[in-house]
Amino acid sequence: MTDSRFRFGRHYDYYELLADGIVHGIGVVLALVGVTALIFHAATSAGTAEVLAATIYGTGLILSLGVSFLYNMLPHSTLKWHLRRADHSAIFVLIAATYTPFLHKASSDPVVFALLVCIWTMAALGIALKCLLPGRYDRLAILLYILMGWSGLVAFRPIADHLPPLSMLLIVIGGIVYTVGVIFHVWERLRFQNAIWHGFVVTAAAIHYVAVLSAI
Repeated sequence: MTDSRFRFGRHYDYYELLADGIVHGIGVVLALVGVTALIFHAATSAGTAEVLAATIYGTGLILSLGVSFLYNMLPHSTLKWHLRRADHSAIFVLIAATYTPFLHKASSDPVVFALLVCIWTMAALGIALKCLLPGRYDRLAILLYILMGWSGLVAFRPIADHLPPLSMLLIVIGGIVYTVGVIFHVWERLRFQNAIWHGFVVTAAAIHYVAVLSAI
């Protein structure tokens, strides 16, 4: 078994944990309210397939933020070590779930449909990596997150043909915010680094939420 620093990174002081907890709390509350509103909106104005896509997206969003909150707020322990796997795995779920309502709209295009299958396949492989080899290949996992996040570029045109311009713009902006946030994710010596990183996550997730809402 590895030592706690290898498992969890550096120790955060009280104020860093407080700031991170506030950011997470805001994110979880907004996700719960927003997803409820999104599914209600889809159920009253769209078809069954759109409701299913919205539900998949909403479940991934709440799961990711909720597990992250639990993992980051727990003191170092065996339970935290196990939650670390779930936290990192949930990121793969969030990326694939976020893509689902967008790619569903353009799934009649074979390239887009293949991309949807590939993204969920990559998510499954990423989860297997995190669960079977915990604490290893973390840099590779970050690279996979980024590659998955920007994989939509391979089908940009057919996706754009089926989504409102506002949704496309917000997808790109949210992707940029996520990517810039990775800088703070790996900058462990910076004070409040974790809270800043999660601030980028919540902001990008909010941007993508509006993109999903405008697409349904």
